Amino acid sequence: MDRKTKSITSHYLHAKALVCIIAFKIKSHNPMKPTNPFIRLAFLLLLGTGISAARNPLISHEQARLHPIDYDKPAPDFFEGALLGNGGMGVVVTTRPDAVVLYFGHNNVWDIRIAENNREKIGTFKEVFQKVKAIPDTLSVLTDDRWYAEYSKMTAQNYRAPYPRPFPCGSVLLGFDRRNAEMLGHRLDISNGLCEVFLLANDQKKLTLQVFTDMTGDRLWMRLVDRQGSPHANIFDRIRVMPDPSTPRDFPKAKTDELLEKGILSFRQILPYQEPDKYDKEKGHPKDKAFRLTVRVNGLLEKTKRINWDGNIQQMASLEAALQQQNGFIGCISLQEGLSNVLDGDVPATATPEMKGFDASLAESGRIWKQYWNQSGVKLSDRFLERMWYHNLYFLNCAAKDGVTTPGLFANWSYDKIGTAWHGDYHMNYNTQQPFWATYSSNHLEKNLPYVSLVEKLMPVSKRWANEYYDLPGAYFPHSAYPVDMTMNPYPVPTWGWEIVETPWTVQGLWWHYMYSGDVEFLKTRAYEPMKAAVEFLVAYMKRPEASGPQWNDDKFHVFPTVPPELYGLRPGFKYNYDCIADLSLIKFIFKAFCEATRVLELEKPEEVLLADVKLISSRFPEYPTAVSGKYGKVFVSVPDEHDQVVYNVPNALFTVFPGEDHGLHSDPETMKILRNTFYNQQNEGGNDLVFLNLQSARIGMLDLERFKRQVNYSLMPNGTTSDRVMQVHGRYRDNTPYGFMDRMGVWFENFGLPVVVNECLMQSYNGTIRLFPNWPLEKDAEFHNLIAIGAFLVSATLKNKKVEKIQVTSEVGGVLKMISPWNNGGAVSTRSGNKSFFSSIVDMQTAKGEIIVFQPY
Repeated sequence: MDRKTKSITSHYLHAKALVCIIAFKIKSHNPMKPTNPFIRLAFLLLLGTGISAARNPLISHEQARLHPIDYDKPAPDFFEGALLGNGGMGVVVTTRPDAVVLYFGHNNVWDIRIAENNREKIGTFKEVFQKVKAIPDTLSVLTDDRWYAEYSKMTAQNYRAPYPRPFPCGSVLLGFDRRNAEMLGHRLDISNGLCEVFLLANDQKKLTLQVFTDMTGDRLWMRLVDRQGSPHANIFDRIRVMPDPSTPRDFPKAKTDELLEKGILSFRQILPYQEPDKYDKEKGHPKDKAFRLTVRVNGLLEKTKRINWDGNIQQMASLEAALQQQNGFIGCISLQEGLSNVLDGDVPATATPEMKGFDASLAESGRIWKQYWNQSGVKLSDRFLERMWYHNLYFLNCAAKDGVTTPGLFANWSYDKIGTAWHGDYHMNYNTQQPFWATYSSNHLEKNLPYVSLVEKLMPVSKRWANEYYDLPGAYFPHSAYPVDMTMNPYPVPTWGWEIVETPWTVQGLWWHYMYSGDVEFLKTRAYEPMKAAVEFLVAYMKRPEASGPQWNDDKFHVFPTVPPELYGLRPGFKYNYDCIADLSLIKFIFKAFCEATRVLELEKPEEVLLADVKLISSRFPEYPTAVSGKYGKVFVSVPDEHDQVVYNVPNALFTVFPGEDHGLHSDPETMKILRNTFYNQQNEGGNDLVFLNLQSARIGMLDLERFKRQVNYSLMPNGTTSDRVMQVHGRYRDNTPYGFMDRMGVWFENFGLPVVVNECLMQSYNGTIRLFPNWPLEKDAEFHNLIAIGAFLVSATLKNKKVEKIQVTSEVGGVLKMISPWNNGGAVSTRSGNKSFFSSIVDMQTAKGEIIVFQPY
């Protein structure tokens, strides 16, 4: 027995003895009465001993190991393969009956060309607004007007170019003779990112090709071992490096290197900075980028011949070579990327791959994964939801990290045209934000930093567009954006480009980062200026003469014109183009956040003019739009004058719940009734609701977990990720729409936000008050470790046998802790200042930085 266990046991025995001594006292009182002083004394004695520490702790990396992704047959398709990654480089491990094929991508590697034509023809907002206003409201759609149809076509021209887009970095094939081995399948251990490819040799020996990405550099390691994990003689007979088949013909030709005597195959591809009609292939451009994919194995390579199917001798292709037989097989594949003039020259010298290097990299990468997992964890009696939670946090870690380009729609996995739909870009009306929703409560704020960096990079073009197009101060954040040099809005088509919600929505994640971390320095140096710029624009936009005045028959400041997310577009007569519930709820959110930020940073005096405008608009703010359902009663809808039977694409109706966070379980009974009516009445067509809608439902305690699981299962891909799948017709989809038409577009990065749905079922804190298990069935045991709450409180709790057993809270920065007690009869609390009882339904207490508070029931 170790020293810690001995100490715990000793404390427990002493406490147990003391409890026994006072037991006879308890008999003389009502033993069920919570105010019984002897019961309280017993609990306080037990709490003070720390015996709860004797319970087996939740070790998250071990819990993650329980959820491997298995595939018990060859996985030749891109979407069957195992996903690996280090946050920058991504790899898909596919297995054919005769080979292993590895597909490489990287968040930093894009076709960086961009079309920015028609700058002068686009005009200004005022000019276009007046022309649109003059179009008769009797038309069915604006494009029935000849001028508007031509204008829309012209403004969409830039977006129709095939670039920018994520650019696949090539693939590596390891082939074998099927007479010598059989492909069985693969297993991915998400606890450490190790993929094991299983083969059966012709002598019935089970062999494993171990593959993983180095978490400290853009390298992939692989080695062949036997069942005992010892090196095994090589069974692979050829290796081939293949540039991506989608490489444009107008790109400079890839430079190839075959250093057979060193076991090296490599190619380097230049990514031109300019469009084809401006680019000089011979001279290049100083801002050209490039990447190099290099494979090195631990043996010699040679060129061989074979007889092809028509009986002729066929030479091996470029970047294809035979592997000479050696005692074992080990290889390392590196991906370099950056400016072309930096990557110019010969293949850099690298050491021959050895077992020592493989083991060291695997150990260090395993340590990084272990650290990642142990930041938070869940242990659920519902295995499906637990697996979903761990799988998607695994994918998130593979796909994003600080210091690397923010992932687009399909992150860092791509091949040919896979990963290029909608340019694989940033859609700022939910797609880009959604995966990062999981970072906050999951205690992985480091994974939100790529999003923060994106907002910072969008600031120049957003401020320029606000100034030059709208003639307003601040920043207007665009509907779509790219991680390349932009000097104008990439999608200025009014149909969707006039959405206002992107501006407050883009900066919302900066405020959340502060609220969950309590990091005042972050608020000051990275969050405040983008938030202020957004508020400046929104205030000016709502104070325009067109947005208020006698023509509205009220004293309100309106959001006009605007477009609800993924619904209606811009309409003749601006019907459905004002006061969208999405705009109102998020503008209200960011106004409140800005006011609080100025208080925290003591900037209320310097910002008194802007704050006065915010206060004025807030005092004359439009009401959320509602309609009356014949079946359910009063419901929220997306825009004024909308009927109650709309089929939404983005779940607009419950926007006030999330991301608006104006409504929720804290709301008054009348509002809660409207929210429940809205929940039952709403129709959502799928494609954009797997995380979003179910998160909204959890926030009001109405998520049916079994139904949620069925939707997740319906959307599951063979690789463990989830696709955006259609759910119903009568919106934008038709009866002949293939319901899985988005499955093969790419790996949907946005759905890695799924863990947040589970988090919100286990704990909520959106309004500063912690609620435990607000949408979790009491009959399902559950435990979570270090989920983080607003105010930077790390919370751990256990639900067992329909009762919350214990709560532990660590105050990261100090401050007031507010929590709704899960115990009707009160409980005991242990702090650094001692132990005491509490009986109130809401805990409200001051905490110190680093303090650990433990709550237990009587």
